[in-house]
Amino acid sequence: MILRDDEASEALATRCRETLASAGSSFDAARALARRMGGLVTGPGKAEFGFWAPELLEARVPDGDIFLEILQPDAQFSLTVSRQNARFRRTRLPVERADAWIWCAVDGIRAGTRDVIGDFYALTWRDGEGEWHRIFDPLAASVPFGVFAPAELYDLAAMQAARSDKPYFEGLQPGEDGAPAKLGPAVNILQIHTPTATAGRTLASLARQVEHLADRVRHGGTIEPADRLFMGYEAVQLLPVEPTTVYEAGPAFWVDDGDYGEVLTTDLRRPDTTNWGYDVVISGMAAVNPALLESGRPDELVDLIAALHTFPDGPKKVIFDVVFGHSDNQGLEALNRHYFAGPNMYGQNLSYRNWTVRAIMLEIQRRKVDFGADGVRVDGAQDFKWWDADEEVMRHDDEYLQEMADVVQEVAGTRYRPWFIFEDGRPWPQEDWELSSTYRAVIDNQRDDDVFQWGPLTFAHNTPFLYTFWLSKWWRIREMVERGSNWISGTANHDTLRRGTQINPKLNINTRLGETRMDILDHAYDNPAVQMLTYAAFPGVPMDFLNAMARASWGFIRNQDDKYGVKIMAEEAISLEWQVDDYAYSLPGAFSRLKALGYETRDDLERFLHVLPALVEVTDYDLDVIATLLNSVEPRLAGPSPFTPAALKVIARAWMDDMHDYCNVAGYLDRLTERQTAFALALREFRTARPWLRGNFAWGDQFSYVQPVDGTVLFTSFRQGPDGEQVYMVAHMEGAETEDFDPLNLHHQAADGQGGWTVALATPQIGPDYEGGPIVLRDSMGVVFTRTAPG
Repeated sequence: MILRDDEASEALATRCRETLASAGSSFDAARALARRMGGLVTGPGKAEFGFWAPELLEARVPDGDIFLEILQPDAQFSLTVSRQNARFRRTRLPVERADAWIWCAVDGIRAGTRDVIGDFYALTWRDGEGEWHRIFDPLAASVPFGVFAPAELYDLAAMQAARSDKPYFEGLQPGEDGAPAKLGPAVNILQIHTPTATAGRTLASLARQVEHLADRVRHGGTIEPADRLFMGYEAVQLLPVEPTTVYEAGPAFWVDDGDYGEVLTTDLRRPDTTNWGYDVVISGMAAVNPALLESGRPDELVDLIAALHTFPDGPKKVIFDVVFGHSDNQGLEALNRHYFAGPNMYGQNLSYRNWTVRAIMLEIQRRKVDFGADGVRVDGAQDFKWWDADEEVMRHDDEYLQEMADVVQEVAGTRYRPWFIFEDGRPWPQEDWELSSTYRAVIDNQRDDDVFQWGPLTFAHNTPFLYTFWLSKWWRIREMVERGSNWISGTANHDTLRRGTQINPKLNINTRLGETRMDILDHAYDNPAVQMLTYAAFPGVPMDFLNAMARASWGFIRNQDDKYGVKIMAEEAISLEWQVDDYAYSLPGAFSRLKALGYETRDDLERFLHVLPALVEVTDYDLDVIATLLNSVEPRLAGPSPFTPAALKVIARAWMDDMHDYCNVAGYLDRLTERQTAFALALREFRTARPWLRGNFAWGDQFSYVQPVDGTVLFTSFRQGPDGEQVYMVAHMEGAETEDFDPLNLHHQAADGQGGWTVALATPQIGPDYEGGPIVLRDSMGVVFTRTAPG
């Protein structure tokens, strides 16, 4: 039986009042109280709950109309079925209030674990008309039906106690005077979007794949091309695994029957949204996106982290990608108005100067990273702003970014501070941001010397398959070699690959990269010469994107939109030109939803997608007018007949779902080649063996290109290590093939007459038999030589 612990509830409220009265500042008070917010298990059958609900004060809701609602599921309840009608026993408990803070301690409650489904909860209140309303927990640890449904009380201590990588954390070395361990940068990073990384599309499926590969390595099994995609990396960065938006027009994942009595019957759907991860609502970000959970248990994220931390050839670090710079507009329905500072191009700005909101967001971050991440990548750090009313200007909240980096985590009894990476392109969105951004605003302002930012070649606007790209970026490349030690490098990530699929094919495309557009795109973002440049020459930390390395498709994947879904499809339509040919479209199972709607061939779909974007633009996205005009096209367009706004939304949803399936890496593994994947792995191992390459170019190091260009861009790099090793690289970045020449004669430091050079790496087109001497280089070819410094 669920009972309120009166003494403990009153003590919570008393402690809250004392904290508010005695804390050094409002922010100090809020941070202390935020540590006790949400549903926290305090012992067997015991839990404490805390909410910040200023909206109830503003609505003048009396204490007697506010309750903690506990929902106990019946025995048949499951988290692994697509849809079910479930019954819950409802208990409403009175609460204690301290200003805007609401507290309640409970006995007899069941907490969820890997093997047990816990009780669900929400704060509920009754209005003057007798209608009931819910306030959901923004700091919930488990949200099996998303953030717009009651949360599950979860035993995080039990989850942590069962993790298999505790020795990894216990081995972290504390800082001076017992300070928390400080984790530093990784050698390189593999960026992974969980739903397209494996056929299973879940964190559990990805964990099994890592464990399977670990077994092969441990027992000396044959390493296949697909295995190499995951090997040679010291860190894995997961695209956001937080709960995202839900379907705008439904169906909802949790629907009550409207009965306010002791028994609640619900219509429940297993969350199945697809999203690239960045469309968050802030609420629930301490939990795991239920659409990524095979079992509905957040333990799956710990399992994946543990599998990576215990990999047999050395621990692989885990980096979380967190989104606290904006909220989708759906966040307005999940959180009270005090969280928001007004609209922006993504949805809503967050109110960073509201000290309670600030404290809650930092607490959400702390709880999420306590799953066991070694690093944190902060998305869109340039969006963390506040309005300075005295000076009437918007200011970047660098203090908040520093507070993020200062959060101390604790796993397996070990306190540590993660490695931090910031994506910050300020003064973006100022029109000249590509010119004026230094990409160093956070690096220069933070206290730690190992804070990183995304480098200038890593941002979305980089398109390395347009002619003259490499020379047009020469000034940024010079910055890379001179001051890039704290930059993430590489041109293939979730942003750049998506941008590549949006480029007009009529632009000045480097056709030497491939015979078809699909080949060109694949080779542009899995380019051996670019990889050689990144791993054998550039400072910083290289990062690759799994979909790019697998030469799999990618795009803006989000199937929740109702209002703007058709517009998004129109904006993404050009990706058909780059990623889908007749053969790929014709394969059984490919684009099955669109085919069922009448787009039986790629030509059918292409014709429709050629017309749609123009109509979206000229009608200012008026769906009624768009449908009317589509119906008048002759000869008639394939698809539903007649076109209606509703039909267009169905097509848009089918497009998103089919493209999500099409982007799954599992569908591309059989096309990977031995030489392609072996070369990429050898590059990563080369970098790992030479950690000094992370540093900036020093005295005696040189980076240049061959002049006069004469239609061919050849980059050369000469670097010297602290152990006397010298590394010399020549890479053909674009243009016509060279005449027969000796690469060592391009650079005076390499051609010093001392000899001793050996070929360490050569791109796959060159082949293993090349041992030096004259060679003809073509686009994407390169060689790395090494020697011990003469004398």
